[in-house]
Order: sequence, then structure tokens, then C-alpha cells
Amino acid sequence: MWWLLWWVWVAVAIVLGVLEVLAPVFVFLGFSAGAMGTALLVGLGLDTGIGGTLLIFAVLSAAAYAVLRMWLGTHKGSARIVERDINEN
Repeated sequence: MWWLLWWVWVAVAIVLGVLEVLAPVFVFLGFSAGAMGTALLVGLGLDTGIGGTLLIFAVLSAAAYAVLRMWLGTHKGSARIVERDINEN
């Protein structure tokens, strides 16, 4: 059972962190934090089987995404509204 080893979750967290850098879509960062939290819990000896471990990963990832969204915020006003067309002279 590879998913019950703490270092596998650390490797998943690193891969997801690299994906966030390569494709900055602000989704992989929450998953990376969830994988790191799961690695910490599995490393401390939490043994809930594969289903429980994946559920913990999902809950931690959703919580990390929500916290990151509140902390970093959204890109408000990033769209530019054109009031005057430059071709209408």
C-alpha cells in the first residue's frame, strides 16, 4: 500500500507544488498543502486505510484551498473595460 507511506504523500505534495509553478492556476497549491498535511498525519501514525486517507486528503485540500482563497483573495478588477474605441476618430 503505497498511499499509506508518509514519504509518498510528501512526493505528491512536491509534484503538485511544481505543477503550480509551471501552470499557475491556483488549484494545485491547495492540493499540495493537503498532501503535506496528509503526510504529516500518516507520519504520526494515523492508519485509516486507503479510503480514510484519501478522505483526509480531500478534506485537508478543500480546507487549504479555502484558507488560501481567503488569504490571497481573488483578482478583482483585473479585466479592463474599454469605454472608447480607438478606431472611432
